[in-house]
Amino acid sequence: MFGRAQKKTANDAEADDPRRDRVFHVHQVSKIYRMGEVEVHALRGVDFDLYPGEFVVLLGPSGSGKSTLLNILGALDVPTSGEVIFYDHDLSAADDRERTRYRREHVGFVFQFYNLIPSLTARENVALVAELAENPMPPEEALATVGLSERLDHFPSQMSGGEQQRVAIARAIVKRPEMLLCDEPTGALDYETGKMVLDALARVNRELGAMVVVITHNSAIAAMADRVIRLRSGEIVEVRRNERKASPEEVVW
Repeated sequence: MFGRAQKKTANDAEADDPRRDRVFHVHQVSKIYRMGEVEVHALRGVDFDLYPGEFVVLLGPSGSGKSTLLNILGALDVPTSGEVIFYDHDLSAADDRERTRYRREHVGFVFQFYNLIPSLTARENVALVAELAENPMPPEEALATVGLSERLDHFPSQMSGGEQQRVAIARAIVKRPEMLLCDEPTGALDYETGKMVLDALARVNRELGAMVVVITHNSAIAAMADRVIRLRSGEIVEVRRNERKASPEEVVW
């Protein structure tokens, strides 16, 4: 289960039968958290598909269900009801072992905070994940992809926040994942540094062909996406395709 699928670009997906080529089919997904007698409906009957090579922004305010949805796509959480189909595998019915294998082989995660090991260099932080992967790229190549060839042997304390976040991106892509799931990747960064991180994500999408899903409350970032999925109160209220994708340099907030 969850063997590697051949990557395709977004254009390939549009040229073929989209039902065959979609990476994810999310159908009527709901998530309810119970705290004592209180039920919190984080997601309410969500439906959408994701396709190879897309850059997708999940947009919405705090509490809209973005992080819950990202965690379900990454198999860090499971829905209360509904289906999450990854190619022809039902993630919503997978056991713990299968979900662990799926995360290890198919998904790279980037979070708001970098979670680097302070006693290891950039190269060593990335190499840790490479050692666990089946067919990793060299750590130096992953760091070069995010523009850090000159910082291989620097420790996190010697790097800016944006550089640390780019190390985190390199760590996520070194195992050649089919998708990169990013939770507010610029949320802890200033404007100029945030744009450098967005440039690194765009490069990963463009050069490696990985599907990139970014959740954010920053509506300006949506201009970079192939598609924007907007959430409010656990529901999808809009799905739109950008006729033209903005470059990171054009994004202003």
